[in-house]
Amino acid sequence: MKISLRNIWTIAGRDFKTYFTSPIAYIVIAGFMVIMGWMFFFNLSHFNMQNMQYQQFNMGKGVSITEGIIRPLYGNMNVIFLFLVPFITMRLFAEEKKLHTIELLMTSPVQLSEIILGKFFSSFLLVSIMLVLTGVYPIVLFATGNPELGPIVTSYIGTLLLSSCYLSIGILFSSVTENQIVAGALTFAAGLFFWLVSWATQSAGPVWGELLTYLSLISHYNNFGQGLLNTSDIAFYLSFIGLGLFLTHRVLDSFRWR
Repeated sequence: MKISLRNIWTIAGRDFKTYFTSPIAYIVIAGFMVIMGWMFFFNLSHFNMQNMQYQQFNMGKGVSITEGIIRPLYGNMNVIFLFLVPFITMRLFAEEKKLHTIELLMTSPVQLSEIILGKFFSSFLLVSIMLVLTGVYPIVLFATGNPELGPIVTSYIGTLLLSSCYLSIGILFSSVTENQIVAGALTFAAGLFFWLVSWATQSAGPVWGELLTYLSLISHYNNFGQGLLNTSDIAFYLSFIGLGLFLTHRVLDSFRWR
């Protein structure tokens, strides 16, 4: 059967609205903006202090805006999403199971793929809004300095892809259980594992070390932070997202036939 974009966006719109009928969206967005605002102010102050020291002691041009502000700011943003995404995704299917509305959803005249994609895009839209709100930081940088546009654009692309990987993990674990806390905890644990998996490369052999580095979500972000768009990194993130959604489909398909 052909997937209907209309059905996907109908489900996405319904779930997106439910974020704002509860405190979840407001708390997540407010917490995100407060933390990011503090980090931006701290990075900006530290950057100015470093450059003043460079000028005072005639040590050269100093630290660039890309190295001093942009890379650490968006790198920290990815860490924050690691903590916040579980709160965004934990309810998507777990709440449906707890309220026993999952049966109605499964028997509705829409495909299972459309349901999964709709819920994925609802959480994706919320993350996108959060990223759009951080657009004030590049505006401030361009108003007060001369930053490079490339690293800013690629950092946003990389952050959106990396966050989408977290979302795919979250949707998978939300489909496994009806307990939202369990779903959130499993999402955070899995996201942290794929974040830190490359740390084991020092004790692993060359073959395993290379594999663990490849599986690390953050290792594929490094090029984005440097202003580079690498097709292999994009392909990895898209494959990771696709695998998470595919496994979610298998879990819900088995649930439907119980």
